[in-house]
Amino acid sequence: MQGLPFTPINSKGASADAFAQHPGYRRMFAHGQLTLGIFLPLRFHDGDMAVLRGQAQLVNEIDRLGFAAVWVRDVPLYDPAFGDAGQVFDPFTYLAYLTAHTRTIALATGSAIFSLRHPIDLAKAAASLDCLSGGRLVLGIASGDRPVEFPAYGLPHEKRGERFAQSVDYFRQLLAGPSAPIHSPLGQLDGARLLPCPVTGRIPLLVTGSSRQSMQWLGEQADGWITYPEATHNILGPRRLAEKIRAWRAAIPGGGFRPHVTNEWIDLDEDPNFPRTPQQGGYVLRTGRNGLIELLHEWREAGVNHAALGMQMAQRPAQEIIQELAEEVLPLFPSLTGPEPHGQNW
Repeated sequence: MQGLPFTPINSKGASADAFAQHPGYRRMFAHGQLTLGIFLPLRFHDGDMAVLRGQAQLVNEIDRLGFAAVWVRDVPLYDPAFGDAGQVFDPFTYLAYLTAHTRTIALATGSAIFSLRHPIDLAKAAASLDCLSGGRLVLGIASGDRPVEFPAYGLPHEKRGERFAQSVDYFRQLLAGPSAPIHSPLGQLDGARLLPCPVTGRIPLLVTGSSRQSMQWLGEQADGWITYPEATHNILGPRRLAEKIRAWRAAIPGGGFRPHVTNEWIDLDEDPNFPRTPQQGGYVLRTGRNGLIELLHEWREAGVNHAALGMQMAQRPAQEIIQELAEEVLPLFPSLTGPEPHGQNW
């Protein structure tokens, strides 16, 4: 909207106290703890949708086994030059489907592209999913990393950082309930409100990478931070990651706890002592479970609170890997106790 000043009103991030009654957040995050999640898809999509068959049943098993979260990606358009189709399904639609197949596991996006969609549509989908799941939604959000998508939406790629910050502010104002009119470059709202409301009043927003924002903005605005893990085959990567986490937490006003999340695509070898070995240019880590356990301990010491593990590139069947993780790794990094999902008899 030309000529109207953009004044953020309600876009401050929140410490853990603000999410004390949020079932998804509390299952995943606590100071000094690290929990485990599983990144979907469980198999890499290379043109055949059949690789996704039966995935919801495995997600049901992931929930039953006690993992903290299941993650889905947001890739609106497949770019062959990028070489990764992501989850394929729309993240909100698919998480709503998985809600009906699960009971307690947190449902997370990694990450919803806030620069491409209008905040009203994002807020409507997120609040609906939060209600349907009884408060299990945790939103990883990002500014987008696929240049081809922006002109397809009629948006300038170079403005994605500015639009991301505006969208976060608008989104939070929409979910805050009846309040003053919203005046944003993304729209003007007066005399109407968004329904439904989030189950516990807020939905956690975990910002991915910098999303083209300053460290000060990340410290002030993000309810949590998702970053790439640095190298994972030796201790040097976790040490660099620890420095990044310390710098971010130093920028948080008042120093209250906010969680950090990282992820890795693993190829879990049958030999538990197989050494941590980078593959595909470091994009995949091949390791036995003992090496993975060692890495998770290093991450926890670095200040990581949740590790999302993907297995779409793994050689072994996903069900085998999930079972081994549940039996041998998950007991060392258990999901956290907190409020049960709120009863939603829809």
